[in-house]
Amino acid sequence: MIDALPEKGVPAEQVLAELRELRGSDLPTHGGRLFAYVYDPALDGLDELARAAHAISSHVNGLDPTAFPSLLAMENALVGAAARLLGGSDGTVGSVTSGGTESLILAVKAARDAHPEISSPRLVIPSTAHAAFAKAAHYLRVELDVVPTKGLKADPQAMGAAVRPETVLVAASAPSYAHGVVDPIPEIAALAAERGVRFHVDACFGGWILPYLRRLGADLPDFDLSVPGVTSISVDLHKYAYAPKGVSVLLHRDEALRRPQYFAYADWPGYTMINPIISSTRSGGPIAAAVATLRSIGDAGYRDLAVSVQEAVSILAAAVTETDGVRLYAPAETSVVCLASDGVDLFVLADELAARGWHTQPQMAYGDFPPTIHLTVTASVRATAPSFAADLKSAVSSARARGPVEIPQLPPLTPEMITPELIASLAEGLGLGGGDFSQMAAVNSILNAAPPALREALLTGFLSLLQRPTAL
Repeated sequence: MIDALPEKGVPAEQVLAELRELRGSDLPTHGGRLFAYVYDPALDGLDELARAAHAISSHVNGLDPTAFPSLLAMENALVGAAARLLGGSDGTVGSVTSGGTESLILAVKAARDAHPEISSPRLVIPSTAHAAFAKAAHYLRVELDVVPTKGLKADPQAMGAAVRPETVLVAASAPSYAHGVVDPIPEIAALAAERGVRFHVDACFGGWILPYLRRLGADLPDFDLSVPGVTSISVDLHKYAYAPKGVSVLLHRDEALRRPQYFAYADWPGYTMINPIISSTRSGGPIAAAVATLRSIGDAGYRDLAVSVQEAVSILAAAVTETDGVRLYAPAETSVVCLASDGVDLFVLADELAARGWHTQPQMAYGDFPPTIHLTVTASVRATAPSFAADLKSAVSSARARGPVEIPQLPPLTPEMITPELIASLAEGLGLGGGDFSQMAAVNSILNAAPPALREALLTGFLSLLQRPTAL
């Protein structure tokens, strides 16, 4: 247990030792065995460079670019690089944000605020769109119209039919996070333009690798600002640009489209607040680290990293195809391998893979979609992928021997019935009381069986249970 405010200061070396000890309980961020949350290019010296660049600008405040023009120059450089990669033109403008969720919230805000005459604005998305759109709609009081997909891809005709006079934005994915599938962007863009509605492409997840995969011959549809009707696009640099966490870029086709994204307020005694993004004060550290990362790797380097990802995806997909008990759920066309069960309990399988050092991301059933296991494949996985096949077969064999997990008998529950006491009791009964999260099959099975609203309440309660001060 750490006391963040001791009576007397602690020596620097002790503080660092304590932090390293805490980090020892985390999943590995490097080494190509964690298939979610982190993006590892396996490039020697890149971490040290990013840390040094972060330190140079960590105390620079992005609140006022006239006070810190260095940060303005770096942000403009990142926006320019993203625009060149993603089909931008001379009029393309953009902003650097803290991540994909902020980029999507701002895309929705810009669309909403462009139409002050619409009292009940609406957002149209396919059911495979990222949950951050739902967060944006919730925060911004925009009605969300979720359109069923045709297979794993957005259905252009259905999305066009969902557009109403109150619709301010249509959005789709390149690719979708869950399955790694690129939506038919040109068709949706054409329908949105025909109806006079903005169209945002969420390329937060794969926007920095899709252009390179296309250069390598991948058969992927056009998806960026070069497509007529696409008015904005977002891409996270802390994903396949391999920058440290906290950097995304939101691009707009022109300045007029971006203008409603800003927030300004002068009707108070202090300074006039003017913000292009949600935060006001923000550190220049992540932005400097991103610039250093991009300049160090370069365009040719990103192409080489995409080759490694492409090869790793091919190896992992072949391993899934050749293993009885599992199957590919989606075509492995981008940087995702998504597998479904062909006779084993997927949640038990995820635990068995974790026991062998492979950390995956289980995904719950949704509508007609079965539970799946998601693998985000980064360049570092190329070195470890050949050993995955044997471990997958072993894990499937063990999962088959264990059989489906037994779900504890629970009373009928509704979201309103979820209390801190109930959550604490469930966590203790499922073996989570001590903070050991290595055996999650029972938990995931319960969540999978719960309707979405109940699942949200259960997870909210559990996260609230975890986020308690260690000492008062």
